[in-house]
Amino acid sequence: MSVKRLTAIVALAAAALAGCAGSEAAQPGIGETRFVPGDGRVQVFDPGERPKAPQISGRTLDGETVTLTPGTVYVLNFWASWCAPCRAEAPVLKDVAAITKSKGVRFIGVNFKDQEASAKAYDRAVEPGYPSIFDNEGKLLLAFQGTVPPAAIPSTLIIDAQGRIAARALGAVKYQDLLDAVTKVSDE
Repeated sequence: MSVKRLTAIVALAAAALAGCAGSEAAQPGIGETRFVPGDGRVQVFDPGERPKAPQISGRTLDGETVTLTPGTVYVLNFWASWCAPCRAEAPVLKDVAAITKSKGVRFIGVNFKDQEASAKAYDRAVEPGYPSIFDNEGKLLLAFQGTVPPAAIPSTLIIDAQGRIAARALGAVKYQDLLDAVTKVSDE
């Protein structure tokens, strides 16, 4: 593992352990790679300012392979079983995923820096209704460097149908904020 990658992973873990509080002004913008705690607010980007999302593909906790394809709106939630804010937001994600599924929106979890057995136990307990990619090494998280990185745990990214990063929330998302953002992006 490269020193740069290891440094990024250590920084993310430190940010996650620091909690989920912070102001919107303190949040990193497009292209920034610093890690900060989040407050759960959803920041939606204007269509002309949306960076292209990296290619996302990986093995799920169920052993399947998930690949993001153009033409679909995706909600990516970066989580870990050891993360208390992740547990707090799980019912919100589950409900919004169920409500927006009829619009063709696909939710995908990305389990980060976790033990596979712990991640699977968490997934069985939560029953989110959508798959989670097991990303123990943080490769998917690091693929977002230079775009709009998921700079805290939990983080949620909304990818529009054109494969661009349309929105981001750092920290545990709130129900109405997430539903509004997903609806706005899926209705475009």
